[in-house]
Amino acid sequence: MDILRIATAGSVDDGKSTLIGRLLYDTKSITKDKLEAVEASSKRKGLDFVDLSLLTDGLIAEREQGITIDVAHIYFTTEKRKYIIADTPGHVEYTRNMITGASNAEASIILVDARNGVWEQTKRHLSIFALLHVQTVFVCVNKMDLVGFDEQVYVQITEEVQQLATKIGFEGQLIFIPIAAKYGDNVVEHSARMNWYSGEPLLHYLEALAVHQKDDTLPARFPVQFVIRPHSNEHHDFRGYAGKLISGTLSAGEKVVVLPSLKTSTISTITVAEEERLVAKAGESVVLQLEDDVDISRGNMIVPANSKHQQVNSFTATLCWMDEDKLAPGQAYLLQHGVHVVKAKVTGITSVLNLETMEENTEVSSFKLNDIGKVNLKTAKPIFADLYAENSRNGAFILINEFSNTTVAVGFIQHL
Repeated sequence: MDILRIATAGSVDDGKSTLIGRLLYDTKSITKDKLEAVEASSKRKGLDFVDLSLLTDGLIAEREQGITIDVAHIYFTTEKRKYIIADTPGHVEYTRNMITGASNAEASIILVDARNGVWEQTKRHLSIFALLHVQTVFVCVNKMDLVGFDEQVYVQITEEVQQLATKIGFEGQLIFIPIAAKYGDNVVEHSARMNWYSGEPLLHYLEALAVHQKDDTLPARFPVQFVIRPHSNEHHDFRGYAGKLISGTLSAGEKVVVLPSLKTSTISTITVAEEERLVAKAGESVVLQLEDDVDISRGNMIVPANSKHQQVNSFTATLCWMDEDKLAPGQAYLLQHGVHVVKAKVTGITSVLNLETMEENTEVSSFKLNDIGKVNLKTAKPIFADLYAENSRNGAFILINEFSNTTVAVGFIQHL
């Protein structure tokens, strides 16, 4: 049974947590004691209905404020597949949490309040999904009950989102669904109150969506996390290289190149959890042994000898700025690309996305919190990267303030 990873997004109070709670409730994925606790909590709040959002808002602050702050991962199963939903915050202050939750998603759900339409956060979240190359986005127009289930309201919002997607260059699939998450309309079952909607309920689409396992078909990238040298009598000459194969496949007997030294060798053995394998697949944590004693340390990368690979120390990237302090050209940070950490400097700011017009503003000199835009970067030592569009597993990085050790930005490599 395969697993579908989904991220939710949208503005504050658009109903993300309620929608997930409704999915759990209608698929009978809630234990009796948890449901009783939510019912009791709803009564204490003076509500005349069961507040299903409490199933996901686990922090005390979330329950008190009625908003999502941290990313909550929710697991449930139907007869057809397993699901992991990252319930991400809608408040602009927690955009950094939203990016974290969406980074591994294969599909996403953006909620839009039917009364309010498309807001700035809707634009920001769709832009982030476009950057992350999320292939399928379900746009759920929620709270249709509060606009009298009016088809024209739904049509107007779908047209606005489609225009937005075209403007930002979103290349994935958009699926629009009118819902009332509070009552379950078009969530698991068809709504009798929206007979004008000819599509399927949300769960039907989630069950039918194909999961694309494309990492195995990408070029192999193996960043070395640890060099194993037991120095014991039993394993006196053992030298193994441990790490996670982030993309592609590697085979015993395959000729490889070590970056940055460009030394070549051949894989002699592949070990996964103390079991010797002929092939390592993307996502597996493995130990490689090479036929030759090559100088390899943490942060080096092992790649197939016949694959295209680049070592670069200057490139253009799209940044999502996540720090209260502004970014200005000339500032230096630590750049972490996988397990490889190098010093880096922002040599120039190319543009910042204007979320009102969805156009790139080229007359800017700094980034502020939650800005999205393009910058030029230069690293003190080469990194072994791919374009994010070609290999997302090896084309992303984070910037770290080396004095406070806080993550200030997440980046996506656009040009090498």
